Amino acid sequence: MFIQPIDYALAAWFVLALASTLYVGIDQYRNNPEPPVMKWGFILITLYLGPIGLLLYVLADKEPRPGEHEAFVKPLWKQGIGSTIHCIAGDATGIILAAVITATLGLPMWLDLIVEYLAGFAFGLFIFQSLFMRSMMGGSYWQNVKMSFFPEFISMNFMMAGMAPVMSFLMMGRDMRAMQPDQLLFWAVMSLGVLAGFVIAYPANVWMVARGMKHGLMTQRPSPHHHQHRHAMKSDATVPQIAAFSGVSALFLLIGMAAPANWLNLTLSARDVGGAIMPPGMVMTRDTPADAMRDMAAVDPNLATGALDPNARGDQELPFRMENGIKVFALRPSVTRWTVLPGVTVDAYAYNGQIPGPRIHIRQGDKVSIDVTNGVPEPTSVHWHGLILPNQMDGPADITQKPIEPGETYSYAFTATQHGTYFYHPHAKPDREQALGLYGALIIDPANPADEVSANLDYTVELQEWLVREGLTYPSMPMDGGMPNFFTINGKSYPATDTIRMKVGETLKLRFIGTNNGFIHPMHVHGGPFEVVARDGETIPASARFDADTVNVGPGQRYDVIWTARQPGKWLVHCHIPHHTTNNNVEEQGGGGLMLVIDVS
Repeated sequence: MFIQPIDYALAAWFVLALASTLYVGIDQYRNNPEPPVMKWGFILITLYLGPIGLLLYVLADKEPRPGEHEAFVKPLWKQGIGSTIHCIAGDATGIILAAVITATLGLPMWLDLIVEYLAGFAFGLFIFQSLFMRSMMGGSYWQNVKMSFFPEFISMNFMMAGMAPVMSFLMMGRDMRAMQPDQLLFWAVMSLGVLAGFVIAYPANVWMVARGMKHGLMTQRPSPHHHQHRHAMKSDATVPQIAAFSGVSALFLLIGMAAPANWLNLTLSARDVGGAIMPPGMVMTRDTPADAMRDMAAVDPNLATGALDPNARGDQELPFRMENGIKVFALRPSVTRWTVLPGVTVDAYAYNGQIPGPRIHIRQGDKVSIDVTNGVPEPTSVHWHGLILPNQMDGPADITQKPIEPGETYSYAFTATQHGTYFYHPHAKPDREQALGLYGALIIDPANPADEVSANLDYTVELQEWLVREGLTYPSMPMDGGMPNFFTINGKSYPATDTIRMKVGETLKLRFIGTNNGFIHPMHVHGGPFEVVARDGETIPASARFDADTVNVGPGQRYDVIWTARQPGKWLVHCHIPHHTTNNNVEEQGGGGLMLVIDVS
């Protein structure tokens, strides 16, 4: 629940709201000569509006000194406050109860608004006005219903005209935790909606009090004979005036209810997208589907498990056990908090708690079985990128296999017929899951060691882009709101990346793997050209190999290159797009992001 600064501010606000409500309740029943319905009206409004409700009570209704209540509440502006409060206290209670129920049932937002209006109108008319005020108004219950109908209709329309767009835009804005009743944000939106409804309904209530159509504030003092005080109304409002006010209020209501549909997808419900937090700058329109919102949403930090080790490294070789001549591996994707830089963490998806996931290192001809147990909150699968294997082992969800649901296990079994540099990644919602860290190297040694293009050192470079804003991690995508601001090699951003140490004359095999999702990275090595010896897992014949100092590594591509240490010094390996060698647009110790150092002595 407490994952953003606003959550802590709202907690403090609601503590103030409860304290304010407690004061108003005690003071009303101990000191203030108001009828019970108005006492409860101020108590409910203070509960909804907090210190603002307390302010309204003190300025408009609280008896300043004994015996002065009648004169104190006489001004029309105060009478209008009283009228608005005993209308909205009932209406808002009905609306809020309906909002909780509709959210729990998973009803779409457009239907939610209609149900809220009907519930608020019914609660206000049949309970708060006609029932609770019957003892003061006199007459039968149904006479009071008839008498209260048009005043309630006008006031409710104006109130909902203010409340509906506030609820719609704030509930379905970036932070859609506001759609869930178990979140403080939901209650904050309700409070703001009530405040907006109060402001819009207040002028109409002032007019209705002035015309004798509604009660305002009243004084009720103890009588020696305990007689109830009657407050009968006699209105001088004309039929055309009432009809015009009713029509304008209905027009305001129509605009308030329908206008949000021009900008928001009101077919969505709390069950569809409740709890999702969208990245800053994401364009959300009336036709943005729920799937897109869920894919772009921030990772829930409350799901991140495991102890945070800032020095943890990914790409650790995955152990296996032998069963009947088969190498059996185990992978478990889960939500993990990962440090990309000192002081910068991401809430990521990780295989076996590592980013990149553990390296699966096997030999050509090996028979393997990989058990994948899903620990992330959505379905997943694993694709073995570039491998020749049985179709049912290939990994595309809903095409060659059912997605692996949370908590389920699926076993992939195949024989490695190729050798070279490969990798694995999800093929169920890869735009989200791979972007959040689900990828790992798959290195297959040749059955004949002579087929390996060898070097003194071997280093794998797995690329990734990250989007971290306001303490939340979003899947990076090349679209509005999804552009990355951190970049990693093997799960770390420079200067936290590895330093490769070599001696003059030694050779280094760099295996560049496009484990990233969204961008082509021109990977460049300082200190002289390298020889490109393999591409996409396939060794290039000696006669076709070529020298270069930069290769464009796109998502999914792999290049093996051999670089020779010709001179001592610190030589960079980096992406040649300068923005990709920064950390949140900042250079640290000479750069950032997709950079590492080869230290040659």
